[in-house]
Amino acid sequence: MLTVLALASVVLLGIVPDPSQAIVIYTGWERHALLGSDVRLSCSFFSWRWTSDDVTFSWTYRPDGSKDSISIFHYTGGMAYVDNKGPFRDRLEFVGNPGRRDGSILLKNLDFSDNGTFTCDAKNPPDIVGRPQSSPLRRVPIQAGVITGAIIGVVLGLLVLIVVIYYLMRFLVARRVFSLSVSKHGKKKKEGSQQRQGPAPPADPSKVKAAASEKKKQESRKDKK
Repeated sequence: MLTVLALASVVLLGIVPDPSQAIVIYTGWERHALLGSDVRLSCSFFSWRWTSDDVTFSWTYRPDGSKDSISIFHYTGGMAYVDNKGPFRDRLEFVGNPGRRDGSILLKNLDFSDNGTFTCDAKNPPDIVGRPQSSPLRRVPIQAGVITGAIIGVVLGLLVLIVVIYYLMRFLVARRVFSLSVSKHGKKKKEGSQQRQGPAPPADPSKVKAAASEKKKQESRKDKK
């Protein structure tokens, strides 16, 4: 009877051992990468507890068109282990930080056959119940990458050309305006100088008469000869 009463009191008061809580795992969206490039596959988790010294990360890989997954990486006890027989044995590197709940990996020198789904699972004891998350990887052919780069280069070149033409037109317009301004200013200056000088004084009548008489004398001399 006492045992029943004790159990009832425990249930009523909520004095029960704290069970393990769910862990939430996060991975990136679908990734696209060029042939021969390196790509980072991110994996992190959320847990209500502090990060345990026994935290673990596991990565599996399922090629496109296949139903079976293979283990390619495992982190436990502070050590990273790469599958030494799989397709990524020489091309996979652990770049995460378990202390910050980061279990990311780096795939190097992507190959034609690397397309597939990469799945990450994490555990932070006693929180070990969580749903593994996947990150599909799609390799972009090198030809597509070259074409994309060429298009970007052409667009940037056109933008630079437009900017150069714009500033050249501004320079030519400014030069034309300056030339017209200088010409107009010089013309006004010349007109002002003429106005200051005033009209030419009238000729002296006596001098005009003497010049006419001299001219007649010269003509009469020519006739006598």
